[in-house]
Amino acid sequence: MLRSALLNVMVGAALKAGRSLKRDFGEVENLQVSLKGPADFVSAADRKAEQIVKTELMKARPGYGFIGEEGGEEKGSDSTHTWIVDPLDGTTNFLHGIPHFAVSIGLVRNDVPVAGVVYNPANDELYVAERGTGAFLNDRRLRVSARRKPEDSVVGGGIPHIARGDHVQFRNELKVVQSRFGGVRRMGACALDLAYVAAGRFDGFWERGVSPWDIAAGIVLIREAGGFVTDCDGHDNMLLTGTVCCGNEPIHKELLAAVKEGQRG
Repeated sequence: MLRSALLNVMVGAALKAGRSLKRDFGEVENLQVSLKGPADFVSAADRKAEQIVKTELMKARPGYGFIGEEGGEEKGSDSTHTWIVDPLDGTTNFLHGIPHFAVSIGLVRNDVPVAGVVYNPANDELYVAERGTGAFLNDRRLRVSARRKPEDSVVGGGIPHIARGDHVQFRNELKVVQSRFGGVRRMGACALDLAYVAAGRFDGFWERGVSPWDIAAGIVLIREAGGFVTDCDGHDNMLLTGTVCCGNEPIHKELLAAVKEGQRG
């Protein structure tokens, strides 16, 4: 695939941070046997990866704003463009030696996601998309799943963490989704879950309590792969509401209806 200069910058930053995380991941697996545990080490790895991404992006586009999970928000001289970065999505997986985590880099123009990169260094899968040019996995063009029947479909979801989110509401939604869809999976890395929808691995996905850095890149991937993405009320306010529901057209429609029914209890 031919990439724009902007996308090449994003890919370069993700790959460089990914190499750092891959080295640290090997250390985390060794630290599992220690009494102290690897939590402090992982936090340092997270911050280091964000700094790598930020340095690469700001070197190429110094005027753009930057929002990172670790470092917060910095305004840029160009108020129309903002980088939105999760340097380590799937931190708990990383912490436990589970090779399902990613660097996620999104670019928002006038509050609309226009480019995204999601990279899992554990298996070297690189998902890229830019508005109007398609979505790709390691240079292979992506399309969302063609399945139309919920009972034939597998969807992903995010389970609220302890002391966070509305657990009762989630259980109500899950009950309805389980009654209509063939299977439900919880993988623990939202950015990769959205990439899986773009790749047709998941037929759909929904989650509440997500942050902009969890979903900015994935929104572009899914739309460029022919999918539909809204918040859990069916509106185009995902970055503001912190909810997401997606899939191909019929599965998105069915999943959104199921989530809304569960929301009513």
